[in-house]
Amino acid sequence: MEIDPADLKIDVFRSTGPGGQSVNTTDSAVRVTHKPSGIVVTCQDEKSQFQNKEKALRILRARLLDEERKRRANEEAQKRKSQVGSGERSEKIRTYNFPQGRVTDHRVGLSLYKLDSIIDGDLDELIDVLIEDERVRALREMAES
Repeated sequence: MEIDPADLKIDVFRSTGPGGQSVNTTDSAVRVTHKPSGIVVTCQDEKSQFQNKEKALRILRARLLDEERKRRANEEAQKRKSQVGSGERSEKIRTYNFPQGRVTDHRVGLSLYKLDSIIDGDLDELIDVLIEDERVRALREMAES
């Protein structure tokens, strides 16, 4: 993953903790801030400022990749969730009422009282209405855009 250097703010400062005189005399600790995401990585493990900077940049890349993976996984989950629906009664597509011999397609508001022939495969009337409804929707979308 490439990171634009203009998106980074790099600060150097003196390390803290054990390490002898070099800790007190050199600015070897590095803090890298990725401006677009706000992720901050601080590294003071190595004696060299250069090594700390490289290590901080590696950690930053890993965190940015992790954020990107999470974002993509979340988008995929949202897509799946929108396709599946909640399964509530209001989302039903078609009802088969055997005692009345009726089939109702709730998407287009069509009720047919010939359940036996539909179950036997006579779907032409039902399919024709659905195709016409789809054409009307497509024309509306074209007119709106």
